[in-house]
Amino acid sequence: MKRQNVRTLALIICTFSYLLIGASVFDGLESKNESVQKRKLDQRKYDLMRKFGINKAGFDELEKVVQQLKPHKAGVQWKFAGSFYFAITVITTIGYGHAAPSTDSGKLFCMFYALLGIPLTLVMFQSLGERINTFVRFLLHKTKKCLGLRRTGVSMANMVTIGFVSCLSTLCVGAAAFSHYEGWSFFHAFYYCFITLTTIGFGDYVALQKDNALQNDPQYVAFSFVYILMGLTVIGAFLNLLVLRFMTMNTEDERRDAEQRALISGGNPRSKPHRRQDPCVPSALPTQRTDSKGRGLRDVYAEVLHFQTMCSCLWYKSREKVVILPQDLSFTDALMEHGDMSPGNFFGASSRGCTCSPKRCSAISYRSPDVESSTQRRSSV
Repeated sequence: MKRQNVRTLALIICTFSYLLIGASVFDGLESKNESVQKRKLDQRKYDLMRKFGINKAGFDELEKVVQQLKPHKAGVQWKFAGSFYFAITVITTIGYGHAAPSTDSGKLFCMFYALLGIPLTLVMFQSLGERINTFVRFLLHKTKKCLGLRRTGVSMANMVTIGFVSCLSTLCVGAAAFSHYEGWSFFHAFYYCFITLTTIGFGDYVALQKDNALQNDPQYVAFSFVYILMGLTVIGAFLNLLVLRFMTMNTEDERRDAEQRALISGGNPRSKPHRRQDPCVPSALPTQRTDSKGRGLRDVYAEVLHFQTMCSCLWYKSREKVVILPQDLSFTDALMEHGDMSPGNFFGASSRGCTCSPKRCSAISYRSPDVESSTQRRSSV
């Protein structure tokens, strides 16, 4: 079974297992409390009906009116500030549910608006996340150089650590601000920030819904909008660092398999050379048997023509593998098959691709099982 299929199957199993675990935990944590609250509310409802002399039909009507009045308790929702707030929750898929279009034309426009706005926003946050990660990697590299560290490279662990600290700091700053403005506890404000920046958006806690804040407190409104957008950018950068790497694995594996198939189809798969370990070439590098019958080896050579260099060691490196070129395929033959290529393209001053070090490597040795004597090929670079 292909590696991509195994990974996909494993992800499906892990996701459903995670769902089952989550359902079990939430059932244990919330079901008992739900039953207790339901009994208390039913008792409170009965007490109110008896106190004010309201029958069940009248109470149900009153309940509907109260639910419809709930969005209006926070003040006017559909002026420019409130509409901008709603538009943010739409294109970022937060969807608090604190306000919703009531007219058919508003609902129709909301669907088309989200259809274009959601992909646009996702692409924007993805691009911003890439730029932020690149900038952070550059700063960290420069910092290591200034500190005189021997290893100035930036590892994935460094980036993940910085991303995690950035996300935690963003959540803590927002929690402190919203706990001050909204009067929530720090834990509840932190919960609100997490639910918002992960675009879950339950709507049980919604900012800017107290004391007509959308019209009376423009500074708080501006802070809320900027915080949501900047926080989503930070979270997007962190997810870009982690999740998207796994999302591209299948594509990379497909490309690698296609390159390997193209390489194998060009040579003779029935016989593989046995090559002694060379100090300048990794042991895991694939090799190709030199066979005079392998006319298809020209296709293999064509795959490495773009490396813009040629060395007498005949080792070339691509993005995923290192290929050894057969000696019986002459350089002249390759040029004849690719008439647009000239020797200058292979011997340019800015050539790249040779995996040998002139100081470390001077020969490549191999032994074919069909030939009793081994051939030593010397090269000077």
